[in-house]
Amino acid sequence: MRELQISRRLKAVAAMVSPGLVLADVGCDHGYIPIYLIQKGQIPRAIAMDINQGPLLRAREHIREWGLEAYIETRLSDGLKALEPGEAQCLVIAGMGGPLMERILTQGAPVLKDMKELILQPQSEIGHFRQFLAENGYRIIEEDMVEEEKKYYPMMKAVQGSMNYTKKAEYLYGKKLLEKRHPVLREFLEKEDRASRELLKKLTQVETSSAEKRKEELQEEIRDREEALAYYEM
Repeated sequence: MRELQISRRLKAVAAMVSPGLVLADVGCDHGYIPIYLIQKGQIPRAIAMDINQGPLLRAREHIREWGLEAYIETRLSDGLKALEPGEAQCLVIAGMGGPLMERILTQGAPVLKDMKELILQPQSEIGHFRQFLAENGYRIIEEDMVEEEKKYYPMMKAVQGSMNYTKKAEYLYGKKLLEKRHPVLREFLEKEDRASRELLKKLTQVETSSAEKRKEELQEEIRDREEALAYYEM
């Protein structure tokens, strides 16, 4: 049987889902992750949810196209509002901004009590997002990072527990990625470092207050990245 082809990013997110769990995919878009996981026999059932009717209709079309209506249910939902406690054991939220994901997790707290794992791929404010997880009783147990079309995507698996990182770089760039000396993270850090140093050099010619502020920010970013890159020298 032919298999759905999905992007490297979605494949990496799907690989984090533990076998045998019922999946809730929030912001399911085309429904690709549940379809892919059902086809692989990795999960028994899934609930695909989105706040917008358009993506949900696309997801339904794809589910029908692959003949998986008996395995994947679609629901119109703002975050986790249409999910009952105990209906799913694994939550996937991929491709949203960090602050929006924080809101979804905060509002959905009663439903999350029964979740065995959260697979999360925030697109922005990633350091703050890791801190949010720590402050809300979650522990990151696995992390991965992929590059696709010149963009970098970190992702993580979190479970209930306590997490207390000692370094800022661990929140910013991911303690598990740093401990693994993940090659994609290194590539990202080196690329960002070159860009920051280049910009800093240009800004030394400028003496406005906004340029001074930007220089300070860049110097702090460079220090944080140096702390992260030090893991690769160990």
